Amino acid sequence: MSTVLISHRDCVGHEISAGHPECPQRIDVINDQLMKQEIYDYLQHRDAPRATREQLMLAHSEAYVDLIHQKAPSSGTVQLDPDTAMNVHSLDASLRAAGAGVLAVDMVCGGDAKNAFCLTRPPGHHAERIQAMGFCFFGNIAIAARHAVKEHGLERVAILDFDVHHGNGTEDIVDGDPTILFCSSFQYPFYPGNYRENVLNQRVNVPLAAGSNSADFRHAITEHWLPAIEEFEPQMIFVSAGFDAHAEDPLANISLVDDDYVWITSQIMQIAERHAQGRIVSMLEGGYALPALSRCATAHVRGLMKL
Repeated sequence: MSTVLISHRDCVGHEISAGHPECPQRIDVINDQLMKQEIYDYLQHRDAPRATREQLMLAHSEAYVDLIHQKAPSSGTVQLDPDTAMNVHSLDASLRAAGAGVLAVDMVCGGDAKNAFCLTRPPGHHAERIQAMGFCFFGNIAIAARHAVKEHGLERVAILDFDVHHGNGTEDIVDGDPTILFCSSFQYPFYPGNYRENVLNQRVNVPLAAGSNSADFRHAITEHWLPAIEEFEPQMIFVSAGFDAHAEDPLANISLVDDDYVWITSQIMQIAERHAQGRIVSMLEGGYALPALSRCATAHVRGLMKL
């Protein structure tokens, strides 16, 4: 079994505005780097399907799902919040991004792939149950995790979010769900500005001060995430893979380097082998310095492939 890369060209059509950092080129530069490093052809490749209404409602209210469909413009753009807008391609892109995680779960749980990386956009971890925000429309990772529980009978899954911004949307959606452990590391104080207190076997939030470096990040993960995950013993691991804590990223003030993403991927792989039969579904979140994004996302995929 190999790593499967799930993507779709519809995800490139979505654009919030000209010159926006969450840009279509984010997908292209990662694909280009995978080809440059000659690993693209060693991946399985699947097109992301559109998530169904029922799948979206694993994370969102029916009224919210209806609202996003109704807001989708036939021309021009529609602003949903100060950071989040839809163009004519945004609904399809969002449905593909959510559907990618569902397909990834089915393939990994069904034994058709060892693990998966969903190379899709828009990202999802800021989308709350009834609110779009932070470039995000649907809670892609939460939908995938809930799908694993509902359709594949898993009793414990973990969502690990190393994006530089707190995964408030994921937190909002899975809060109180005993089947899901949510771990998030993030710059604080920073967008979105708050987080909920930690709860045993439910939530491990690890705020990092502006200027934090590799040592700070690795210490936080080792001291806080890893013991909690070991105790929870997840049967599958989901990764909100944001690469915007990199020192080159223009939207934050954390100073990670390429090797930190190699390290965190290795830690996740080891935990998955011990507790989850190696089952990992990783989904692209942030990362806005295109050269650093391409290198670090490719390093992450190499780690999933054990290269």
